[in-house]
Amino acid sequence: MQSSKSAASSAPQVQRASTGGLRYPTNKKTIYDRNLNRSRTAELNRASFAFLFGEMITYAQRRVTGIQDLEKRLNNQGHPIGLRLLDLLLYREPPRSAQRPTRILPLVQFIHTTLWRHLFSRTADALERSKDNEDEYMISDNDPLVNQYISVPKDMSQLNCAAFVAGIIEGVCDGTGFPARVTAHGVGTEMWPGKTVFLIKFQPEVLEREAFLQKT
Repeated sequence: MQSSKSAASSAPQVQRASTGGLRYPTNKKTIYDRNLNRSRTAELNRASFAFLFGEMITYAQRRVTGIQDLEKRLNNQGHPIGLRLLDLLLYREPPRSAQRPTRILPLVQFIHTTLWRHLFSRTADALERSKDNEDEYMISDNDPLVNQYISVPKDMSQLNCAAFVAGIIEGVCDGTGFPARVTAHGVGTEMWPGKTVFLIKFQPEVLEREAFLQKT
């Protein structure tokens, strides 16, 4: 009996991992330890994106009462992504050009080119300024990726799931200090039935600051 007890006491003790909190892999590294430039050129499989985005819409649809509520929820889901993408894209820019936009035009150009290229591997199809309202800019996408794998019922024909992308744009605007309201509007044509225009409407204080900077 004594020999068995001494053998048991001399055996190495196995440490049990705690069930709560963050679990670390054996190399003690998490996703936060990865180099941000490591996945710079990586692309997400479209099938994976379509499945994930479809589940997001299904989840949101069960918690709303109408199309406007659903688009608002999709917008809210995209907003925090825009805030984080802004920091990531500026980090990946060359040191000389890694500056947050301080004027409206450089900001919308950043969204039209850098943001769109990161999200969809191409630039947006058009960038325009409203002729009637100086606080409105429009970015056009002839065939938004987020709408290519979504089947919209006839009773919800007014739904535009690109409201998710509008939320990302709104997050970028807010992150740079240009508060704005961004909405997605379907303006399909015979050639481009899924064409969508993202309307960016800046807050009055943004225009006031812009006017002051033009004078200096």
